[in-house]
Amino acid sequence: MAVDVLTETVIDAPCDRVAAYVADPSNAPEWYVNIVSVEWETVSEVAVGARAAFVARFLGRRLVYTYEIVAYEPGRRLVMRADQGPFPMETTYTWEPYGDTGDRTRMTLRNRGGGSSRVLAAAMRRANRKDLALLRHLLETRYGPGA
Repeated sequence: MAVDVLTETVIDAPCDRVAAYVADPSNAPEWYVNIVSVEWETVSEVAVGARAAFVARFLGRRLVYTYEIVAYEPGRRLVMRADQGPFPMETTYTWEPYGDTGDRTRMTLRNRGGGSSRVLAAAMRRANRKDLALLRHLLETRYGPGA
């Protein structure tokens, strides 16, 4: 069974702002605890076919992998796939307005691939929760009520 980790959060900030920020891989080092750097291999534009090289530290290892954007629906969904590196991985983000006023966002982060280790899945789940908590804090501070 391959790793399949789904994590979600509700962010007290408008969906369009959350989606635009998260969809840009250049922002990943700011909110992903384990991402050290991101360098675009193509034009730095969020579009299908764009590629970005990520350097991360995970489970005590330095990982280098390249994500390619394989699907993008601005404001709704982004799918990136890494076929090279330590293990193949697909990351999907979704965003949708949440609540009656529409000024909150429900975001999901799903990682699939990477083998079949329960230890790996548990570590990814913990890391994703921390990352989404940091993201929520950053975006609520920047774009949330009273910001």
